[in-house]
Amino acid sequence: MVEIRTITEDELSSWGVALDVGFLRVPDYTKEVREQWHTHLRDVVRLERTQGAFDGDRIVGTFRSWGGEITVPGGGLVPMSAITNVTVTATHRRRGLLTRMMRADLDASKARGEALAILIAAEYNIYGRFGFGAATDYSLYKVDLTRTRLTDAERSHLEDGGGVEVVTPEAMVELGPAIHDTFRRRTPGAITRQELWWPLYTGVRKRPGARGAEQRFYAVYRDPAGVPTGYLAYRVDEIWEDFLPKATLHVDQLIANTRAAEAALWDYATQVDYVVRIHAGERTGDDLLPLRFTDPRAVTWDSARDFVWVRPLDVPAALAARTYPVPGRLVLRIEDDLGYAAGTFALAGGTDGATCTATDEPAQLSMNAGTLGALYLGGQSAVGLAEVGAIAEHSPGAVALAEVMFRTARRPWCPDWF
Repeated sequence: MVEIRTITEDELSSWGVALDVGFLRVPDYTKEVREQWHTHLRDVVRLERTQGAFDGDRIVGTFRSWGGEITVPGGGLVPMSAITNVTVTATHRRRGLLTRMMRADLDASKARGEALAILIAAEYNIYGRFGFGAATDYSLYKVDLTRTRLTDAERSHLEDGGGVEVVTPEAMVELGPAIHDTFRRRTPGAITRQELWWPLYTGVRKRPGARGAEQRFYAVYRDPAGVPTGYLAYRVDEIWEDFLPKATLHVDQLIANTRAAEAALWDYATQVDYVVRIHAGERTGDDLLPLRFTDPRAVTWDSARDFVWVRPLDVPAALAARTYPVPGRLVLRIEDDLGYAAGTFALAGGTDGATCTATDEPAQLSMNAGTLGALYLGGQSAVGLAEVGAIAEHSPGAVALAEVMFRTARRPWCPDWF
């Protein structure tokens, strides 16, 4: 029988090697790297939130979570559990190991009072059965600078006295957290970052066994008062054809807390020498980037891809934490095979806040926990979900009311892989 349990500090290096195997990265088994794994994971993980599946003394599955906050419509900060590092070795698949690790982690999250669990699904068909629903998405945008430039309206947001500065990775580690913290508090779908996120992202600290880590430039925008209000992380593929520069600038992240910062950073990206194309990175499907350029057809994008999946654990706490653009009252029946979110709840909400309590009133709508997770951040359509059978309407007009209550004017956005 494979044992599922939290790991001990002595097992950190073995867990790190098992993680590499699970993610199809050929591990480095040398003593030096194993010691590096031990030191690294000791700083990164919380042992009480880090599980292993043990077949004897071999770790054949890994699972970890970390606690933080996710911003919801209206600016509420909801306690959540971010699930990551989920693997099961190919030799032990289809034995229920993921289910056992997931249940143990969700049980602990519920006990801690975390209203939601979130994850990024490597495979679409795995996590719906655990009550997760796809709540955010992203698209990849490309800009052909030979055909377009920023509009005058966009450039009108540039501030006299503000400016962009290219900084070192070490400086980015110092400046980035405050910029991001402001951003995530005002952006539904954005999450807190772990303490070591910045050193690892910038390469100031290396992950054990990492080979050929990607190098980036970092540019920070300061407003006229000298306050950093945005940053751009990017790299450039320098390409020459027939002695002509045809470089592509790849945006990894562009985070801005003011219109001036956003305009200045995009303006900077269009002005980098040799660059004729911008691959603008992962933006929301409704990003306004095409409209920031004189020829929107020169800004192309591919289809939206699901990103953060949300799983309700405490329905009253979660629904009461956000605001609703149109006031209304709905009675929702939530079906949950795992039990955490099951029940019937009366939601009354508007722009000033909401209340949500268990009730024995007849339900106006019924859905499973994953569908509620998909609706929760405002990026999905209740009408669309009802059309495909994910929501059942028991009271005429209830789906239409849910559409305008839950849906937000802009889609939620999480720029972070975790």
